Amino acid sequence: MATVIAAIGGSLLRPEIEERHAWLEGLVSVIRDRVSMEDRIGIVVGGGAPAREGIDLARPLINNEGHLDKIGIAATRLNATIVREALSDAGVSVSGTIPNRVDEAVLLLEERPVVVMGGTTPGHTTDAVAIRFAIASGADRCIIATNVPKVYGEDPKTNPEAESHDFLTHDQLQEIVGPAEHSRAGASQIVDPVGVSEANISNMTLNVLDGRNVDLIRAAIVGGEFVGTVVRGA
Repeated sequence: MATVIAAIGGSLLRPEIEERHAWLEGLVSVIRDRVSMEDRIGIVVGGGAPAREGIDLARPLINNEGHLDKIGIAATRLNATIVREALSDAGVSVSGTIPNRVDEAVLLLEERPVVVMGGTTPGHTTDAVAIRFAIASGADRCIIATNVPKVYGEDPKTNPEAESHDFLTHDQLQEIVGPAEHSRAGASQIVDPVGVSEANISNMTLNVLDGRNVDLIRAAIVGGEFVGTVVRGA
């Protein structure tokens, strides 16, 4: 029996993802199977395209990053509702509400085996929320499910020769993602730098993987080997 928190990138719900309905069905199947094994799972869903599109629309009119963050948070809660309702309809015992705060999510996870949430407050991405949820709930690990296979030393979209990593320390990952600060509403990085800093302080293991393959999410929840990047303390 394990407690695992997973940050599910909003990009995984985008129309561009092939067979996204099958992907969501697969995710539901994984969570249902792990709950039957008495695992407790927290899911934090990102905003993806709806968040970025909303922020881009409002940015010419709003110059306050915190206010723009609120638009992104609303998108994460929409996506979280999609996942929550899919789980509930499949018979999974999931929390009946989308919590607004990490402490609320921790309490709900004591009552139900699955809790789904989105963002919380401006200045914190859903990666950071997931890592804080993992720390506060005493989770075994935090999964960062994104749309790239591993952590790269540089952006592979701009540098096809960028080196990928199977294992990193928190300090090494911090060097890659940059200082522990929130730069801009809607910005996207492999792992939120604020979250990396908090994982480092609390020695929380991170599993960074390609969430488009739900079998990798399953393996990480179980605690087995998976293709991706494991981030631990030195």
